[in-house]
Amino acid sequence: MRTGGLRLRLLWMMFSTRVPTDLAPNRLTTAELTLRARGLRPIDLTETNPTRVGLAYPDEFLTALSAPAGLAYDPHPFGLQGARLAVAEELGAGGQSVDPSRVILTASTSEAYSFLFKLLCNPGDQVLVPVPSYPLFDHLTRLELVEVRQYPLEYHGTWSIDVDALEAAVTPLTRAVLVVSPNNPTGSTLGRRDLAALARLCASRQLALIGDEVFADYLLDARADAARVLDQAEALTFSLGGLSKSAGMPQMKLGWIVAGGPATLVEAALARLEIVCDAFLSVSTPVQQAAGDLLAAGRQIRALIRERIAENLRDLHALILQHPSCSVYRVEGGWSAVIRVPAIRPEETLVLDLLEQDLVLAHPGYFFDFPHEAFVVVSLLPQPGDFRAGVTRLLARASH
Repeated sequence: MRTGGLRLRLLWMMFSTRVPTDLAPNRLTTAELTLRARGLRPIDLTETNPTRVGLAYPDEFLTALSAPAGLAYDPHPFGLQGARLAVAEELGAGGQSVDPSRVILTASTSEAYSFLFKLLCNPGDQVLVPVPSYPLFDHLTRLELVEVRQYPLEYHGTWSIDVDALEAAVTPLTRAVLVVSPNNPTGSTLGRRDLAALARLCASRQLALIGDEVFADYLLDARADAARVLDQAEALTFSLGGLSKSAGMPQMKLGWIVAGGPATLVEAALARLEIVCDAFLSVSTPVQQAAGDLLAAGRQIRALIRERIAENLRDLHALILQHPSCSVYRVEGGWSAVIRVPAIRPEETLVLDLLEQDLVLAHPGYFFDFPHEAFVVVSLLPQPGDFRAGVTRLLARASH
């Protein structure tokens, strides 16, 4: 035992504390793997990969990747000018005025966060992130030796930022405020009043505002005052997007950062960000050469995704009428829905019973740091027949 314990301690000492020491899967993942090993395939209400939900991608979708220009390597820290222009024009078609010189290409939104944390933070510095929200932030910040401080979203028929709590969370080590709109999983969007408050706070405290807007093309029940982070110019701002969501192409690995705010701050940020990007040069040449064609083709997939999530949300609202003890929180945008269920058992027990007894996989609310129980989060992307069957079983299980 002593020898085994010593070996284990030495093993831990070999690796960075940036990565977790406990690598065991959680109970829900373990239960799913057990079922699949038995040949059982549960209905997956957590599926968010658009390439796996029966959407009709055209056969010629990848043709642009075979262009001969992709054979030449001509690296640029922020990406090829033609690709940056294509992104700016695509955003312009959606109503945003974007200067291509302020567009920075990355391999993914996760990489965009990594670059921005390198730009803005020293080890031990802090960023503010919303809760509830997707748990990826914990991993990305830990890998960059950055600390997370949370600020709450409040729900009163619609979601809003608790601005007072956000301001109270700011410390001398805070370097940036992250906002996700539409949020995953709450489906909430940023309103102009909250944006104005964020801009004032960030400008006065010399903080950067980072807006994760990857789901911005999927508005379902958007508030009348819905805003984008670049709608203000007070604070140094970075808006994040990518092909993964906007064009339904996660496999293409092309994301972008758009910088905004006071010109002097933007210029200083871009000069430093160029050094960071030049050290990686991670975006492939073929996908950059094909960016314009992929963005254009992605409009067709985006339309299919919009139809799918709208249909599934309608079905969810219809099904939940049969279960008055459950309710659906307002979904303003994105691909997820939050279902409030009776708190008669722990969320983990509910989702485990749902998986093992009803063969339906869903996420518990605590996965996203909801402040209390009981919530279940479902994706709106699955094929409609699967979605209806899965939600029917979920609501029946939750109501009894």
